[in-house]
Amino acid sequence: MEKRETFWQWFTDHNEQLVALGDLDDKARRDLENALQEQLEAYCEGLAYEMGAPTANGRTLTFTAEGDTDLFRQVVELVDAAPDLDWWDFVAFKQPMGTELKVRFDRYLFDTRKMHFQQLECEEEPEMLGLRVAVEGGASQEEDFQVGVYVTLEALLGEFDCATLLGYVETVPLPDEPFKAGFQPLDDLPRFADWFKRKRDE
Repeated sequence: MEKRETFWQWFTDHNEQLVALGDLDDKARRDLENALQEQLEAYCEGLAYEMGAPTANGRTLTFTAEGDTDLFRQVVELVDAAPDLDWWDFVAFKQPMGTELKVRFDRYLFDTRKMHFQQLECEEEPEMLGLRVAVEGGASQEEDFQVGVYVTLEALLGEFDCATLLGYVETVPLPDEPFKAGFQPLDDLPRFADWFKRKRDE
């Protein structure tokens, strides 16, 4: 039995407990969530999952490679092999979350309505998109801040586009007149990214 089939067999065997996850006590819930992660890592180390909140139509279980393109094939193959189970919607990669977002990372809060971007050329990778992201209130070079900006971009674009489209990102403080300085609202980035992909693929 292939590793992905082993994973889905375990998931199917524990489906009832997973469906009732919200009804379990804290320890039982953590144990089951940890077991799910262990099974996922047994299939492919480096993958993770995000479980959406329950709705009337069920729950979304998203499998992510955390932006590691070397593992994208394993994510796709796992989701392609998923069984047809009531209550579950299995999704490959973190999906775009829309616009006008507020993303918290560590001690930083990123409000896309207060951020702008401009395109930069990637000389070494001309098929990739370079970005200069301007942040209201200033830009820190601390790692947590830089990672938070990337997480915000991922929330706008989705994991796949963020990993396969962005070649370079730098951050700067928001200028007094961003439009005169050549910046666009960050909430326009998904539309700009679609345009960039079409132009690149022509």
